[in-house]
Amino acid sequence: MILTIEPRELSHYPDTAIIDVRSPAEFAIGHIPGAKNIPIFNDEERALVGTRFNHAGKEAGFMLGLEIVGPKLSSYVKKLNQQIPVKSPLIIYCWRGGMRSNSMAWLFHQAGHDVMLIKGGYKAFRAFIRGQIISLWHYNVVGGMTGSGKTDILHAIKELGQQVVDLEAIACHKGSVFGHMGQNHQPSNEQFEIDIWDSLRKLDPAKPIFIEDESRSIGKVSMPEEFYQKLQHSTMFLVEMEVHERVKRLVSEYGCFSSDELIENTNKLRKYLGGAAHQKVIAEIENGNLEVAAEVLLGHYDQKYKESIINKTGRVIVPVGGYSTIEDRKDVEGYKSAEDYENVGGYNTHDIRMAELIIQKAAQIEA
Repeated sequence: MILTIEPRELSHYPDTAIIDVRSPAEFAIGHIPGAKNIPIFNDEERALVGTRFNHAGKEAGFMLGLEIVGPKLSSYVKKLNQQIPVKSPLIIYCWRGGMRSNSMAWLFHQAGHDVMLIKGGYKAFRAFIRGQIISLWHYNVVGGMTGSGKTDILHAIKELGQQVVDLEAIACHKGSVFGHMGQNHQPSNEQFEIDIWDSLRKLDPAKPIFIEDESRSIGKVSMPEEFYQKLQHSTMFLVEMEVHERVKRLVSEYGCFSSDELIENTNKLRKYLGGAAHQKVIAEIENGNLEVAAEVLLGHYDQKYKESIINKTGRVIVPVGGYSTIEDRKDVEGYKSAEDYENVGGYNTHDIRMAELIIQKAAQIEA
């Protein structure tokens, strides 16, 4: 049996194998999470069929496709059976739910599988997930100057039982010109969007999601514009931390890299820092004075971040500072003693305290 399902119905079949029949290059750019690639055409074959279709018409392209596919029909079934038990149900898609997916659906059905086709294919799936990430979930944004430990605080919020999405982890980049250092290769932009949705779909839409404040672009990938705008109009909890503390955190995070690596990336900021500041940072790195170099760099990043906050109109910004006394902490619901923090995910006491405050303030706003 061959059925057609809407992209939104994918969640009804969490254990069903998903087969992407597009070319390997298309699959590499972006695909539905968990999908396996059994391409009806390889990259070169797809290009040949497309060229024939464009120059000689649909029928000519179709006939060339048959010539290519015909001798390979058994290989498609063998490849499927190597990965998926015979008679297992399948979900199949191509770019727009057209000839490629329909052809493979027929073949795999003949081979003994119940098959479902995604209506509109991968293109419809992408439109669906974009709509979901801007409408289904509610976001609380964790912001702060460079070096404030936003990511560690975000992870501490998760340790305290809240829902969190880490955009930097998904992007494999920490946002600044130094953000690629020590990270894996970034995904394609399409896959980045899909991976955001994949992280969100595992969470409860009835509860808020805590997410870090980011520029639209994180390294070489960018958030969908509508999603980015929703974050810009979500409440932001602004972490406040003294400069010397931020300097210590930056040196701890990036001091493991060589001077050459640090200088190479600092050079990308030359026109923004200005000649004198740029030369000072380089000299301090060369002399091993990373604290001084970090403090100069923070002057640039702080100004940039302040300007971005000023330009964000219509947004509620809630400052979140540290606890001034132990008595302040006792006023927080779920107060913990110092001993309680010792085994909470390896995060330091400050990060856990800030996480507590953000959770408390978010709950007050929700109420």
